[in-house]
Amino acid sequence: MNNKDRQLAQQIYLYLAALFITSLVVSNLIFQKFFYWYPFEWKVFGFSLFELSVGILPYPITFLITDLISEIYGQKKANQVVVAGIFASFFSMAIVLIANEVPALETSPVDDEVFSQVFSLSPIAVLASMMAYLFAQFIDIRIYHFWKRYTDGKKLWLRNNFSTFSSQFIDTFTVVLLLSLFGVLPWSMFWGLLLSGVVFKILIALFDTPLLYLFVGMFRKRFQLKAGEEIQL
Repeated sequence: MNNKDRQLAQQIYLYLAALFITSLVVSNLIFQKFFYWYPFEWKVFGFSLFELSVGILPYPITFLITDLISEIYGQKKANQVVVAGIFASFFSMAIVLIANEVPALETSPVDDEVFSQVFSLSPIAVLASMMAYLFAQFIDIRIYHFWKRYTDGKKLWLRNNFSTFSSQFIDTFTVVLLLSLFGVLPWSMFWGLLLSGVVFKILIALFDTPLLYLFVGMFRKRFQLKAGEEIQL
C-alpha cells in the first residue's frame, strides 16, 4: 500500500472512530426518553414489546462500525476504538456533573430543576451502561475474529450476525439488570425492556448485514484487499 492510500485509510478510520464515539456518548445522554417502536402497542406474555429507550437508536451503529473496523483494520484497532469510546463517555459524564453543580441564572431557558431531572441519573446509567458495553463489545470483537479465522475470512454474514446476536443479548441483559438494581428503572419494566431490546437489536443486526457487505466491498475494491486481508496502520 502506498503512502497516499495509507493516509486515506487512516483518515477513514478516524471518521469511523468519530461516528462510533459520538453514537456511544449520545446514547448515554438521551436514554431517559422512552417510546414505542411501532405506533401501536404489542403485548408478549403480558409485557409491552418494542417499548424502548431512545438511547437504543444510535447503539446498533456502534456494533456495525466495530464489525467493519474488525474486518478491515483488525482486532487491535477495533479494541482501541471501544476503549476510546468508553473514555469519552466517562469524560462527558464528568462535564455533565460539573454543569449540574453550576447554578443557573434566573433568566436561563433551562433552570436547575429541569437540567437535573434530565441529567441527574446519567452518571449511574453510564456506569451501568459502560460495564455492560465494555463486556459486550469485547465479546463481539472476540467472537467476530474467531469466526473470521475459523472460516478463513469467508462467510462475512456468519461472523457479523453470530457476534452481534450474542453480544447484544449480553449488553441488553446486563444494562437493564444493573439499571434495575441501581433503582434507575422499576423492576416492572425489566422483562419488557429486555425482550424489546433484544428483538430490536437482532432485527437491526439482520438489517445492517447488507450494509456491512456494501462497505466491506467498497473497502476491498478501493484498497485492493483479498477476502480476510486487513489494512495495517
